[in-house]
Amino acid sequence: MSELPRTLDPFVHFAQVLRQSGFAVSPDQTVHFIEGVGLLGPRNMTDIHRAGRALFGVPPERMAEYDAIFRAVFLDQVIKAPVGDDDDDESVEAYEPTQTSVEIDAEDDQSEVGGEAVTAERLSRRSLSDSDDRAALDRLAREAERALPRRLSYRRKSAKRGNRFDLRRSLREAARRDGDVLRLFETRRKTRQRRVLLLIDVSGSMKERTEGLMRLAHAVVQAADRVEVFTIGTRLTRITAALRPSTPILALARAAATIADFDGGTRIGEALQAFLAVPRFAGYARGAAVVFISDGLERGAPDQMIEAVRKLSRSAWRLDWLTPLAADPDYMPATAGLKAVLPMLDHLGNGANSPAIVDHLLSLSRSA
Repeated sequence: MSELPRTLDPFVHFAQVLRQSGFAVSPDQTVHFIEGVGLLGPRNMTDIHRAGRALFGVPPERMAEYDAIFRAVFLDQVIKAPVGDDDDDESVEAYEPTQTSVEIDAEDDQSEVGGEAVTAERLSRRSLSDSDDRAALDRLAREAERALPRRLSYRRKSAKRGNRFDLRRSLREAARRDGDVLRLFETRRKTRQRRVLLLIDVSGSMKERTEGLMRLAHAVVQAADRVEVFTIGTRLTRITAALRPSTPILALARAAATIADFDGGTRIGEALQAFLAVPRFAGYARGAAVVFISDGLERGAPDQMIEAVRKLSRSAWRLDWLTPLAADPDYMPATAGLKAVLPMLDHLGNGANSPAIVDHLLSLSRSA
């Protein structure tokens, strides 16, 4: 086995130090980090810093630790305070090799598109609380019955103006009137609420919106007659049953206990393929209003994702993709996967917050 070039030593060492400091860094992520830096052709240390933050899926609350380790490894600064100390201060104090100390502020800029999506599975659980967005959820509860899309049922009901005569009822009425037919009764097909299928991304890049999406999912389960909810991260999880209790606190606690891959990697393609591979699950999508809430930031080849979305679009009544990135009016898909599936979608819209998603759900009938 050939040795690695010496120029790669800092990158490998950086991943090792992160792992020793409690960050979830897999060997695959280390390889992708080195490959990513090579592809970027970094112009400065900031490019390397951002590549590491994206590929290692650094959580926002640990950015100060990550920043300190990065400077220690790549800039030869010695960390004064032990990494991992809980401190409310957003700055990290470090010493230069000259023994002069400087104050270094942790960066707080936004990641580039696709920057926080990772492929490695990292399992974690989270407690979910019930708060925020109450006005939008209350509106959903009030208007869902009449606003959510409906479809024709095979069952029929009496109607003043139908499309088929009810001969049985007409004859019964004639028998009561000694054979006189005074009226021919009519029937029409009943309607029933169309199934709503929610697919919710709970990966690390969606971390800030996960709690709000879980509260929204609970509200949809309570308001809709027919609904199914799945979460997608590094695995596929059905949480419909967990969200059945009408008490939000209990439902959210059950959902939190069910989902094991909060804030982990992003495997949209694999999770969707798993969904379609189970006949019962795939049946939920048939004729349904499928709403996928995700930023679409998946690392790796998008082939599985593209194929799965193509199958979903053929089976579903409509397939809508809501992304937080679309809050920007000038938003255009930047990832290869989302660009490829765009022609297969009925709508690509704003999924930045609960009011925007509720507006979309209540407009599905008008969009048909």
